[in-house]
Amino acid sequence: QVQLVESGGRQVQAGHSLRLSCIASGYTTTPYVMAWFRRAPGKEREFVAAARMTSRNTYYADDVKGRFTISRDNAKNTVYLQMNSLGPEDTATYICASIPGDRPYSGSYFSHETYDDWGQGTQVTVSS
Repeated sequence: QVQLVESGGRQVQAGHSLRLSCIASGYTTTPYVMAWFRRAPGKEREFVAAARMTSRNTYYADDVKGRFTISRDNAKNTVYLQMNSLGPEDTATYICASIPGDRPYSGSYFSHETYDDWGQGTQVTVSS
């Protein structure tokens, strides 16, 4: 059974940093892509960052470029999200997602519809 388990979320003050982790288990092949989305109260789920698991390609939403960095450790089946210069606008539940590597896919990495597997999320709260 595939599982994505996030951790690392907590309350911090504006300007501080956090690193989120997402551990994937149950896959028989390496996912094509793993990504982070977030959902803020009263808002739609939005793309944050994605990483191709077999290359160095990464992708970011415009409002996190230069502040957030996604990285991966294939040996640990883990993807990380380093978040710097956090602001209250970053307050959200951060959710890990993946595109499994054992089936074809289509669509944009920026769209939640492209991803098949999802974690439960970890809460990040940034106070001003």
